[in-house]
Amino acid sequence: MSFNIGENIGPYRIIEQLGQGGMATVYKAYHAALDRYVALKVLHPAFHQDQSFTARFQREARVVARLEHPNIVPVYDYSEHENRPYLVMKYIEGDTLKARLNKGPLTSKEIENVVNSVGSALAFAHKQGVLHRDIKPSNVMIALDGIMYLADFGLARIAEAGESTMSSDSIMGTPQYISPEQAMGKKDLDAGTDIYSFGVMLYEMVVGQVPFSADTPFSIIHDHIYTPLPLPMKINPKVPESVQLVLLKALAKDRIDRYETVEELMAAFKDAWTQAGVPMQGTAITMRPAALKAAKTEDQVKSVAGETVAAKAPKKKRSPWMWVGVGIVGILCCLVAFVAVRNNRLNQPPQSTAVVSTDVPPSELPDTPLPSSGDASPQPTVGVAPVDDLSPEITAARELVNKNTGDPLAHLQLSLAFWDAKQVRQSMEELAQAANLAGPDNKEFFLKAADEFRSREAWIAAAGMYLRLVPIYQNEGMPADVENNFHEAVYKASEQKDMPLFVFFERIDSASLPLGYVSRGRYALYNGKLSEAKLQLANAQKIKPDQYENFLLQAEIEFKTGSQTDARNILLSLSSDLGAPEWIRFMAENYLASMK
Repeated sequence: MSFNIGENIGPYRIIEQLGQGGMATVYKAYHAALDRYVALKVLHPAFHQDQSFTARFQREARVVARLEHPNIVPVYDYSEHENRPYLVMKYIEGDTLKARLNKGPLTSKEIENVVNSVGSALAFAHKQGVLHRDIKPSNVMIALDGIMYLADFGLARIAEAGESTMSSDSIMGTPQYISPEQAMGKKDLDAGTDIYSFGVMLYEMVVGQVPFSADTPFSIIHDHIYTPLPLPMKINPKVPESVQLVLLKALAKDRIDRYETVEELMAAFKDAWTQAGVPMQGTAITMRPAALKAAKTEDQVKSVAGETVAAKAPKKKRSPWMWVGVGIVGILCCLVAFVAVRNNRLNQPPQSTAVVSTDVPPSELPDTPLPSSGDASPQPTVGVAPVDDLSPEITAARELVNKNTGDPLAHLQLSLAFWDAKQVRQSMEELAQAANLAGPDNKEFFLKAADEFRSREAWIAAAGMYLRLVPIYQNEGMPADVENNFHEAVYKASEQKDMPLFVFFERIDSASLPLGYVSRGRYALYNGKLSEAKLQLANAQKIKPDQYENFLLQAEIEFKTGSQTDARNILLSLSSDLGAPEWIRFMAENYLASMK
């Protein structure tokens, strides 16, 4: 249930919706008594399903409300409206740092502002014992007067305390900025995790891109854990070596190798920046005149562009050290990476915010196996093909790729060859590369890729390709047959444990929110969380009660809970409903056959 424009929520009148994320919807509201606008962050309905959540919510809201700092978005109030808890925060008119970065490189002054503002806010919070866990440019607000604010401390802290039916994956940090220990699901987080995420932001500002970016969350998370940091100077030669060294330390895989405090990182970054005396990507820093440098001794200082710069004797230019090239990670690493992130379950729509990793609880379900759907073929496990045991199809496809490196169809052929050889990870990586080469508007490619994987019952890959078609069909509308195949792929993929590693649940939400709820519910059902499955189904039923997938999931839940008569009645109704999609009737018939 959402708040309506014009509705009064306590003393606050809803003016407009500002945005929606994985844990909350944000509204602009007017507080008449104080004659000011505020931002209402209304938490997701799933939170109040936990009976003890309200008490924890109030306790943790008090904690974040005490974070009074000029660069932290202040929390004014907290309350509930019709069982929907909400926070009242300062309304900041402006834009996010992410939006600013999208417009082009930052100036020297803007980088300085980010370092000082975000750094001091983080340092203050850490001294109060509060971690943020989701440092990223979209959580940095830039007001019209230029003041920067770090947002969403409240949600990070509140989510940490909860055991609500909101899944841990919904509060998993944005993959591009997540620390290795977060990605591995460690619970003993400390300041080092925020330092790493802050370091990713610094890397992005001076290099021009984030260090790790891929088409699937699995690939990004894997890179944060295992792949050496791409050398800033290798990507952008304008980055000074002294700045590169700071970034390498801030983004060390092992947190004990990073800076101990945010203050140390800030000081090291600013010192490296000012001492380099060379332009950095997109900044207003200029080379200091040679005459000026010659006239200064080591301990003399001068103000340059508002910064204190120590003029030191010229240093010998050191050759940048290089990481040893890393090959494809073996099956052991893949399995470790999978275990590391498997605790992160079921995103809530539509965008993730903070990071809290929890251990997988014991299964709430009885040991009754679900009946076979009749068409869910065993999925190949993630692995790496031995170099000397490649199939002729893979060899031929590789030769085709070597001859046509920029051809997405060649890479698609290789991806399919890997899939047929049961090498899932290589298949998905080639598919991601093919999709990137195809570009976002290549309808023919994505239709072909989706149909090829659907014909192989490779539901995760097929779902990913159909999701690529959603924005393409945004204006003209998706054809009925394509939409039907899309729903089938998403529904069937949702029973597989590694689905969240390759398909963002948020992308499903953007195409169909009720389907997103159903996919979460089915994922929960097949991964031992019955209460979560029921909750997600209820959410889908509220939005679109006549959705056929709802009834099919209901039948699966009823069977799992031992209500076989109810399950059979639902399945009989679906199998005889000529208006139902063929794949749903087929699944219902196969379930019925399995129950005899």
